Amino acid sequence: QGFKDNLHAVFCLAENAVGPRATRPDDIHVLYSGKTVEINNTDAEGRLILADGVAYACKDLGADIILDMATLTGAQGIATGKYHAAVLTNNEEWEKACVKAGRNCGDLVHPLVYCPELHFSEFTSAVADMKNSVADRDNTPSSCAGLFIASHIGFDWPGVWVHIDIAAPVHAGERATGYGVALLLSLFGGASEDPLLNMVSPLGCDGDSPAEDMERDSKRRRLV
Repeated sequence: QGFKDNLHAVFCLAENAVGPRATRPDDIHVLYSGKTVEINNTDAEGRLILADGVAYACKDLGADIILDMATLTGAQGIATGKYHAAVLTNNEEWEKACVKAGRNCGDLVHPLVYCPELHFSEFTSAVADMKNSVADRDNTPSSCAGLFIASHIGFDWPGVWVHIDIAAPVHAGERATGYGVALLLSLFGGASEDPLLNMVSPLGCDGDSPAEDMERDSKRRRLV
């Protein structure tokens, strides 16, 4: 699409095959960030490779904006429903941009609570820097899962970090929906030479005028 900025795609892939080198409960892994992780849930495996992915993007690629997108938690569908992916980010402007990009393209997004000072303690470990799963599954587990990933670039990292959990909207029954392609194109469209993507991108523009907002709201009322 003729992107003008330096854009990388990092695919965080791992096979879940059982074997003699499989991860076991109470194992301690040293991740690419250098931080240690005590395994207290072998089913919370996706976040381990995602944590390595964002650390690689930060350390090796020198990225100043990192967006990770994955079917991470079953709790996402409970937190934001079947049709809205969940977004967690350290930047309020990008949170709003994700929501607006979703409305523009149809891949809907809704924010999760970003509060590492209260929620990251769910991963407290006596023998490692953190555990890989929460102590209390009733305490916003989708948000906490995202915080686990962010911790491997650091909560004081000055760049923009965006986490999008797409577990529910990627499928309708047994069929895939293709969710996420349009969202990324819309979100980063402002850095493209494509005029249509420039138009739908919520970043790098001043937003809708009050008149446009009123016209759109009246159309919504007529639809209802």
